Amino acid sequence: MSQPLPMEAEIRRRALSRWDNEGGALAQVVPDEVAASRELTNTELVQLRIRVIALENLMIAVLAEGSEKQRQMARDVAAMITPRPGYTQHPLSVHAADHITDLVARAERLRME
Repeated sequence: MSQPLPMEAEIRRRALSRWDNEGGALAQVVPDEVAASRELTNTELVQLRIRVIALENLMIAVLAEGSEKQRQMARDVAAMITPRPGYTQHPLSVHAADHITDLVARAERLRME
């Protein structure tokens, strides 16, 4: 895989830094930066999907073997996904919280098997 251009690396660094607060849903992006970034290729998107599926399944396995306290912590994290003061809930944040809850539920079913 080729190295990202310096500007692309900076755009990605800033985007990732926003995940601590609302998943970057309300982030302001300068139009020039959007134009400078390149679209992901189909191959990159497929690889990203594969990695996400692998990570989800690893998280399910880890949560299944973990303690109830750890699973409760995951539920608590999902419940804490809230917008910053003065902003409304973003649909992607709601889906992310629901997805965390679903992963914990799947881990609990795996424990029972």
